[in-house]
Amino acid sequence: MIETGWIHRFSLFCIRQRVWVVSLLALSTAVLAFFAVNIEVKTVFADMLPSSHPYVKTHERFKDTFGGSNMVTIMLEVEQGDIFQPALLEKVRTLTLELRKVSAVNQYQIISLASKKLKEIKSSTEGIETRPLMWPDLPKNEQEISALRDAVLRNPLVYGSYVSTDLKAALITVDFIDRLVDYATVFKEIHHAIDQVRDDRVKIRVVGDPILYGWVNHYLPETIYLVLATVLLVVGLLFLFNRTWRNTILPLIAGLVSAIWALGVTKLLGIHFEPLVIVVAVLISARAVSHSVQIVNRFDEEVETIESGRESSEAAASLALADMFRPGMLGVVADAACMAVVALSPIPLLQKLTVLSVVWVFTLSVSAVVLTPVLLSWGRHPRGFAHRLNVSPLLHAFLGLCARIVTSRARFGVLALAALVFVVSGTYAFKLKIGDANPGSPILWPDSAYNADSAAINSKFQGVDRMFVVVGADDSRGLLKKAEVMDNMNRLQRFMSSQPGIGATLSVADVVPAVNRIMHEGNPRYQELGATEAVNGSLMYLFEAVSEPGDLDRFVDTLYEHGAVTLFFRDRKGETIRTAVARVNEFVAKNPLTEGTYQLAGGVIGVMAAVNEIILSGQIEAIALALVVLVILCTMTYRSSIAGMVFMVPVILSNTITFSVMAWMGIGMNINTVPVAALGIGLGVDYSFYIADRIKEELALGKNAAHAITIALHSTGSGVLVTALVLIISVMLWTVSSLRFQAEMAMLMSIWLGVSTLSALLLMPSILYVFKPDFVFGKKTLSVGQAKMAKHPG
Repeated sequence: MIETGWIHRFSLFCIRQRVWVVSLLALSTAVLAFFAVNIEVKTVFADMLPSSHPYVKTHERFKDTFGGSNMVTIMLEVEQGDIFQPALLEKVRTLTLELRKVSAVNQYQIISLASKKLKEIKSSTEGIETRPLMWPDLPKNEQEISALRDAVLRNPLVYGSYVSTDLKAALITVDFIDRLVDYATVFKEIHHAIDQVRDDRVKIRVVGDPILYGWVNHYLPETIYLVLATVLLVVGLLFLFNRTWRNTILPLIAGLVSAIWALGVTKLLGIHFEPLVIVVAVLISARAVSHSVQIVNRFDEEVETIESGRESSEAAASLALADMFRPGMLGVVADAACMAVVALSPIPLLQKLTVLSVVWVFTLSVSAVVLTPVLLSWGRHPRGFAHRLNVSPLLHAFLGLCARIVTSRARFGVLALAALVFVVSGTYAFKLKIGDANPGSPILWPDSAYNADSAAINSKFQGVDRMFVVVGADDSRGLLKKAEVMDNMNRLQRFMSSQPGIGATLSVADVVPAVNRIMHEGNPRYQELGATEAVNGSLMYLFEAVSEPGDLDRFVDTLYEHGAVTLFFRDRKGETIRTAVARVNEFVAKNPLTEGTYQLAGGVIGVMAAVNEIILSGQIEAIALALVVLVILCTMTYRSSIAGMVFMVPVILSNTITFSVMAWMGIGMNINTVPVAALGIGLGVDYSFYIADRIKEELALGKNAAHAITIALHSTGSGVLVTALVLIISVMLWTVSSLRFQAEMAMLMSIWLGVSTLSALLLMPSILYVFKPDFVFGKKTLSVGQAKMAKHPG
């Protein structure tokens, strides 16, 4: 790049004032390091909720009554006999009592055979009475155990819900206060309680978001080891390729400074660090290494063209900074701008991750683009190498092959192949699913303890995860007693039960028929709703009169203004959730209430439905906006609208290929993968900036197109290939992670980097050579001699 304007003056200033520049950066890094080491690493549930979404508003309003999204489900299962054994019943009671000691637990939402919530309802000549099934005492003999078994079998609210239909498993559910829950603490305390009753006679399974994200924290030490292993691998690979300690250490300094600045600033902004995105953070720091390697390589080129002397390093460093400033800063700004688009989402987690990522990316402008050439100004080009293994011939052989392809007629084949890949991958990318694509949690591997527990509980019971739909109206006391409302809820339940992904439904419309039957001496003919509001009200009153306060809370509020229809889901797949929401809306549209309305949707599935809808409605717009931002940046930088269109080609190609791979592998687009997708847009173009800028520079020096492309590929292309190999190999290390999400994101990032590299080395030069856009080829305004004078002033 020929630059005699402010960039040249800025580079001279940085080198001449290098002592002050390094001192200021060192002081800032030391201060920020203090804050960086104190940053919190945790997952906060509230950050996952798009508070403006109507589902989340419903959830927040009714979660304390009808059940929150942090419910934990524990199953105790026996292989021999059934659960009605003294030893197992004792474990159920012990675990139920121990759960009361867990932090942030909702004491009124612990439900099991041993809780006061599950009751047997009886009627006699003296009236109706209820008593807890197994509280406060355990059955003392076989007769009492048999009576308990019979009571369970007669109770439709227990049999199948809290005792499996084969009588081999019992369920305990416990909910937590969302604003107080700390996943790591809850995970540890629940497992401590389980360990107290665990033995080889019973299998204990446990699932729920506090457990899921507890596993993420559980694997945090392994994640830290992977970070350290990645650093060591980067050091080894840089040392292998560069063969000098200087060219190995300086990029590492850039990555370290970048990480310190990003974490320190993030801590000052009061933002915690989400453990699931550590692989993204590692990749962004690796980008600092990438930019630094480009500058180091350019410095070595400049040193060789300048006469040896005391000031040769300073001049070479100044030229390297000036030459690499535009493509380096453009890459930084493009990465940051594409990530910033994610902040438009109303989900706080994505907004905070965006702030972290944007800050981290912008630190590259200091740690790599400025600091590296300043440090280089004190050194000299190495006269020897630290080891004898030289892989450069292999790298340059590959780059030579790329140059021969691009400068021959084969370049048309490159464009044709890219077009074919785009059409095929773009078509297949439409199969990418929004939300989770498979049963179980996509965060963990299918054979993980959590997903195995989830599958086991779903095979025994009606469904682990819940969504509640609220029916009612404000200032309509007693509305839930009306026959029309009760009948409408009952029909909604029957309609939703036909969906394969839903195991069961529950509402007050299940309680009233059970009371009605008991009032008629257990006659099954009376297992039905009351015909009038008065009858339903009387049956509810009878149930409530003989119950503990709050026994009806999970079905209706205290004024009978609002009630919940709870749906039990066997999986969290995005398709299952969208189908359920669509079916609820379909039923409501076809069966309107005279008074009252339905409100979607609470519980963990309701929250996930809201997040999925946000992603579904905003993902295409976000990608389009990120591409627009990229086009604008390129247009402003190169003063050509064609530039934006040209650089958009490798981005679109890398996106369609990666999205098609996600669809093929069953990786859904969810709250965890969206930031990775946004970062990938920026990753898809960085290398192309360097190659295009070098081609433009060589053309300005009088080279013909073929010669300019060959020089660019062998010089700048060498840095691109080295950094790409280092990053791809290092990121692939994460595929061994116990967290499936990290492993899959590492693989996707490797694919993105690989496509970006091939695009920069083959596709971008082919496009430039074939179409010869003005922003690169342009009209010559300088003679060769003038260009050399501009490149090496003085």
